[in-house]
Amino acid sequence: MTAPAWGTDEQSGRPRTAQHYTVAPAVGAPEGYVAPGMPGVPVAGYEPVVPATRRRRPRRRVGLAVSVAVAAMLLGALAYGCAPLRAADSVGWLAIAPTAAVSWPLGRLGGRSRVLPLLGALLAAGALFLGQLLLQGRVLHSRGLPGTPLRALVHDVLAAWRADLRPLDLAFYGIALVGGFILTRRTAVRG
Repeated sequence: MTAPAWGTDEQSGRPRTAQHYTVAPAVGAPEGYVAPGMPGVPVAGYEPVVPATRRRRPRRRVGLAVSVAVAAMLLGALAYGCAPLRAADSVGWLAIAPTAAVSWPLGRLGGRSRVLPLLGALLAAGALFLGQLLLQGRVLHSRGLPGTPLRALVHDVLAAWRADLRPLDLAFYGIALVGGFILTRRTAVRG
């Protein structure tokens, strides 16, 4: 028997051939799997190809959001102004409800915008202001000023509002401004 030559396969005497590797995907591999070593595969690691799913982006309806927020401002002012007159000292705490009523539709319907939180702050303070004017108008009306022209009534209401303005009212305006800004920003839908 002769010894095999150097560099040949020991069993058949043929030259050694290259080793073969399979490129078939492993059993149970996820769809889109590409075997390592194939052209176009990143060397760093296994990054499975995820099938594209349609992610629905929330629609931004800024016009609808502003109109609903203005309606909420008017309703909040009406609720604030129509509070019982005997509870006039504790009515200031109602400043928080119109703030939330204005901020929620701006954030949810309007989406993320730099203008909407500022608008939310202004509309919340406007609801508080209109509510206080309506409350002063009711107080003047209860005192009995029949037949007063509208211009004089508005002047009297504004004068009574200025005379009745207290530091606590200014604190509630600050709460309305800051709360309207922050709540609008926090309720904004990412999109």
